Amino acid sequence: MLPAARTDFLLAFSKTVPPSLIKRITSSDRPLALKNGAVGSGAGESGNSEGAGGGGGGNGRKGRSRGIREKESDRRDPENKDNGVEEQNGNGRGVSDAAAAGEGAAAAGSSVGGSGDGEGGSRSDDDLEKAIAQLSDPSATPTSLEKIHVPTEYPQLLAIPLNRRPLFPGFYKSLYIKDPQAIAAIENLMDRRQPYLGIFLTTDDNFEPDVITSLDQVHRVGVFAQITNTYKAGPDNSALTVVVYPHRRIRITDLVAPISGGTTPRIVVAEETPAVESKKDETQDVKVVSEPTDGEPKPEREPQNADLTTVPPPSTETTVTESVQEKADERYLPINASLADYIVSLANVENLKDEPYNGNNQLIKAYTSEMLSVLKEISNINPLLRDQIITFSMQTGGNAFADPPKLADFAAAVSAGDPNELQSVLESLVIEERLHKALVVLKKELKNAQLQQEIAKEVDKKITRKQQEFFLMEQLKGIKKELGMESDGKEKLVEKFKDRMTKLKIPEAVMKVVEEELTKLQHLEPAASEFNVTRNYLDWLTQIPWGIHSEENFDIKHATTVLDEDHYGLKDVKERILEFIAVGKLRGTVEGKIICLVGPPGVGKTSVGKSIARALGREFYRFSVGGLADVAEIKGHRRTYVGAMPGKVVQALKKVQTENPLIMIDEIDKLGRGNQGDPASALLELLDPEQNNSFLDHYMDVPIDLSKVLFVCTANTLDTIPGPLLDRMEIITLSGYVAEEKIAIAEKYLAPQAREAAGLEKREVSLDKDAIESLIRFYCRESGVRNLKKHIDKIYRKAAFKIVKAEVDAAEVGMITVTKDGLREYVGSPPFVSDRMYDTTPVGVVMGLAYTSMGGSALYIESVLESVISDDSKPGLNRTGQMGDVMKESSTIAYTYARALMTRRFPDNKFFDKAAIHLHVPEGATPKDGPSAGSTMTTSLLSLALNRPIIPNVAMTGEITLTGKILKIGGVKEKTIAAKRSGVTRIIFPAANRADWEELADYIKEGLEAHFVSWYDEILDIVLPEVAGKGEGAVGR
Repeated sequence: MLPAARTDFLLAFSKTVPPSLIKRITSSDRPLALKNGAVGSGAGESGNSEGAGGGGGGNGRKGRSRGIREKESDRRDPENKDNGVEEQNGNGRGVSDAAAAGEGAAAAGSSVGGSGDGEGGSRSDDDLEKAIAQLSDPSATPTSLEKIHVPTEYPQLLAIPLNRRPLFPGFYKSLYIKDPQAIAAIENLMDRRQPYLGIFLTTDDNFEPDVITSLDQVHRVGVFAQITNTYKAGPDNSALTVVVYPHRRIRITDLVAPISGGTTPRIVVAEETPAVESKKDETQDVKVVSEPTDGEPKPEREPQNADLTTVPPPSTETTVTESVQEKADERYLPINASLADYIVSLANVENLKDEPYNGNNQLIKAYTSEMLSVLKEISNINPLLRDQIITFSMQTGGNAFADPPKLADFAAAVSAGDPNELQSVLESLVIEERLHKALVVLKKELKNAQLQQEIAKEVDKKITRKQQEFFLMEQLKGIKKELGMESDGKEKLVEKFKDRMTKLKIPEAVMKVVEEELTKLQHLEPAASEFNVTRNYLDWLTQIPWGIHSEENFDIKHATTVLDEDHYGLKDVKERILEFIAVGKLRGTVEGKIICLVGPPGVGKTSVGKSIARALGREFYRFSVGGLADVAEIKGHRRTYVGAMPGKVVQALKKVQTENPLIMIDEIDKLGRGNQGDPASALLELLDPEQNNSFLDHYMDVPIDLSKVLFVCTANTLDTIPGPLLDRMEIITLSGYVAEEKIAIAEKYLAPQAREAAGLEKREVSLDKDAIESLIRFYCRESGVRNLKKHIDKIYRKAAFKIVKAEVDAAEVGMITVTKDGLREYVGSPPFVSDRMYDTTPVGVVMGLAYTSMGGSALYIESVLESVISDDSKPGLNRTGQMGDVMKESSTIAYTYARALMTRRFPDNKFFDKAAIHLHVPEGATPKDGPSAGSTMTTSLLSLALNRPIIPNVAMTGEITLTGKILKIGGVKEKTIAAKRSGVTRIIFPAANRADWEELADYIKEGLEAHFVSWYDEILDIVLPEVAGKGEGAVGR
């Protein structure tokens, strides 16, 4: 029975081997191998004289001439006759890689011109049989890799794509193959001792597959390469590293590409090169017939023009399979028939030869000389390239530089140029053109080497013995700065972002965006502008503390201790904060609350916010929105803008690295409004518990949960805060401090801090309590304690100066005590010399009480006659004192009501009929506004009209209507503190403010007598008791 391997061989070569020889082959049981010069490893195509052999198949004429030459060579050198390399695979199928396959092809078929069988050479069947016998001898099987004679013609090759840079003849290259089918095909070639590939540069640098499916994927011109070594690589040895040596340039004529899902090839024809056609001579058809003697099929030459012997029909499945396989085999040359089992691409190729050139051409000499000069310059700069030049010269025996084509290939092979430029060098067959293109590439390499040398010299200046690591980093920075690249490699950036993501609990919607941006970053070049935008965006996305929380502390005792340590007084404020914490303890969270601390400057609003954060164990972040007019500061900029950044809230989350910090928004009452939008409206989404669980920053463009953030806002007044924004906040008012509180704060907090700041902890310096009281009374009358702190700091600095000066002068320094009488020496003259402007108020002067952003203050109203009243006098009212519109309206109402009251209660008094009155509010440089001065103005006008001063030590506040109704006012505590500071003993409030008065602490109300009125007549009865009962109409109100 014929072995299976022998049958496969016969099927592959039945079209080229004479039937008489096939019979002799089939009768032998020995392994079959083909020898160089016998039968070519590919079939010479019959009839059309276009032979295609794996070892260089030719037509009949070519085979004949080559056979004659080899025969003559054999006669001259008998020992070299059988010098071809015998290569045999493990299963007994052997093929030759020599260059004389055309002889066998010519012997097997007829050629053009009727040369027939005899024109292929004289060795014919006898030589072929002898070669087969020699190769079939087991003792002749090679045990090691012998020297391979590279065929000069090899029309069909396994095609391998290569990206980034092409190969050049004469220079080794290692390929990394990952495709299992391609690996199996290469191993098949190695087993059959046909280690040849066609390697072509891809048109896309990012092309990764190892199989070419379209001619558009590669450049037409590549190299014919020989595999010199292979070894396993990659994880689990799943890849193959192939070392190749390119021999010559080739061009693809057409491509035998695999079809997905099977091994049937798909023929892709190059547009510029017609496909090689194969014509079949009927006289060479071979069929397999059944012989009853042994049951084995044997090949038999069919007579010309004779009918084919009918073969018994196989089954349907076998017919279909063989039909598909026959179609596949039509495009595979016999030497590559075994590759039909793999999903790989084969390329039909033709050799490219350099155009003839004249070595004495001056242009070629000039190019060669310049190229040698450039190589010399580069070798002086780049030691690695110098070694390559020396090695190249040694390998070529020192004559390589006399070979311009080889020199051009060497220049391109060692240059790190653009792939298209290098491919252009490979495709150039005109030597002058190739030298020119190679010289351009080499010049660029020289420029890069010179730039590298300059960078290295610049960095070398910064080297010290202990800065080796620093030197390497600086050199890297310098190189990438010149190349326009980022400091961190792309892969390193991606790895950094992925490492951050593993530590976060990123929501699914955000994770999708992050993954998309990571994919985009991997496909962007570092020099692209979009690269930096994407990198910065990913940096922000991965630095927000998704899912990270700090543990909260709802311990009421701890919170009380913290608040008492940081603040004195503020009992009502502390109670509100403790209530807030207690609710959070019961609920388990304090989310959904926005607190607004309102009070004059210096009362401790910011420090209260810090204390709340410390009591709860939360991170603290503060930013001010005073004067903010750009909505992008709150909601971020669009990423399309240069220098775009997220809003302040996102920046806060990045800073504190927790999702539940305490964020303080300072000066919320001083928000601006400009062309860039309304920040107050932008804060509505931020401070709304129903909306901020999916806050959308313009830069981040992903929903961010801010519901766990505790927002604390501060303001000096509520008047300028928009209503919708105010409605979202819980108001906690911090009024000013009375003198007793200021003294305690100065002794307990301010003085020790100032002593430590001045470096006087171990020095004998003291500040008397009387001195502190004088500071508060004559220097620091404001509601807060900021100005008091400045004065105390100044006192201790002066004391420090005295001590140092005494030490310099070698004088003895004793105990330094700052007393009441010595304050002038430390802080200068007092700005206030008395408690109030008028110790006794004259006619027409009344003390009012005002509430401003600075706290409460005493405000005098003065009214005088402009001229003596006469019969020709005309009534009028003139107002000064920089009053606002509301206050001007109050003065008009007060003037009208005063005239009405005089008419009603003192009809005989005609003062307002002729009097020209001037009403003034002192301290005209200070703007004043508000409705609560109406009752004070009315009292001032009536005091002038009745020519009676009001009772001493009284102050009043309240808005008046045209009918004399006294309306409710705000700032009761602040006004009470201001009145007490001014030495007032009686205060007149609207009746509607009685509840506010009762909430005040006892030490604030101590020494004050409060009167609550609903109509103005009641005020008149209090402040002018001696005339109130004399008037008419005093009752009924």
